[in-house]
Amino acid sequence: MGGIYGTIVESIENYTGLSPTSFIILMAVTIITYKIVCTMFVAVDDYKSVEKMKEIFEEDMKREPVHLGEVTEEQLKEYDGSDPKRPLLMAIKGNIYDVSKGRIFYGPGGSYAMFAGRDATRALALMSFDPQDLTGDIDGLSESEIDVLQDWESKFIEKYPKVGVLVKEEVVDSKKAV
Repeated sequence: MGGIYGTIVESIENYTGLSPTSFIILMAVTIITYKIVCTMFVAVDDYKSVEKMKEIFEEDMKREPVHLGEVTEEQLKEYDGSDPKRPLLMAIKGNIYDVSKGRIFYGPGGSYAMFAGRDATRALALMSFDPQDLTGDIDGLSESEIDVLQDWESKFIEKYPKVGVLVKEEVVDSKKAV
């Protein structure tokens, strides 16, 4: 035996101690076993939840942004993703953005889910996941942290529609009294 085929056969026999036929059968059985075992770990419920998320994602892509106008922090909490029929909203520097198209990041289970339905200004500036930083307070931020915040805001302006502005509770209450 010569050439590439001979070299492969000789290598298989030298390194494994198996004939090429036995080696190929062993590899095929290993691959088939791997495929079967992998499918055993995907539960039907997991598949159903993935399908449900796919439906929600498709709805989010079709949904037109709902412009809310002035919203309090308390009202904003209603848009945290817990109700899939509502848009997913988030505030930065007093502006509210519809981040529904980024549900994979901002929706339940997403890496930035804690920011949904909240004013994430300080947390984004600090690159913080500390719940106490979920505020619009920028007092004490350094120049570089303000730059980070500006980068985040630019990304949001470019990517997500602005649907409202965040107002203090007193402002909304005083307008109702008039």
